[in-house]
Amino acid sequence: KLGFLVKQILSRLPKLPRLRLSSIDSVEIDEDLIEIITDEQRFMPHLHLSLQSGDNLILKRMKRRHSREQAIDFCHRILLKRPEITFGADLIVGFPTESESMFQNSLDLITECNLTWLHVFPFSARAGTPASKMPQLNSADIKKRVSLVKNIGQAKVTKYLDSVVGKNHSVLIEGNGKGRTEAYAEVILNANYPTGTIKTLVADKHDGSRLICS
Repeated sequence: KLGFLVKQILSRLPKLPRLRLSSIDSVEIDEDLIEIITDEQRFMPHLHLSLQSGDNLILKRMKRRHSREQAIDFCHRILLKRPEITFGADLIVGFPTESESMFQNSLDLITECNLTWLHVFPFSARAGTPASKMPQLNSADIKKRVSLVKNIGQAKVTKYLDSVVGKNHSVLIEGNGKGRTEAYAEVILNANYPTGTIKTLVADKHDGSRLICS
């Protein structure tokens, strides 16, 4: 299982300073992995979740394996044990048959799961798939919904960045004047540092999407 694999990596590479998972479905997270997420400081306090929707009927039609309740419960469980963690998520807007109330469930999920980093995608039918044969939404309505979710996402990012300005951050230097904090915030650097090193830097301010560190 994934938790066992992550435990082995951390055990066999004791000098590895950071380990981060990319996109993951919450139903793939077993008890071993939850223990690592909450107790292992080398595991980065950031998870990007493949949520796709906040409505159970839409999730069923997407053939997703989780429910909105499972997603919310998982996020609350992790936040209780590691409150500094940030969540990102993939959300598909305008899936066939998505009503206004179903869309609202997705908007509510952003708050209920305390999501910060949103990847928002308009639904686009692919020929031959079951979804392409379902009743499609008007493209103008999809565009409006995407814009609304993106605006909410930007507000969430701004709120998070406001909360961490003036604090010290452990920043992985990625090169070209950029880096990443442990919580996945992108950093613009005011000085040159060797690529691949980790520096403790102060966040002086932000530009709405990135921290600016000295």
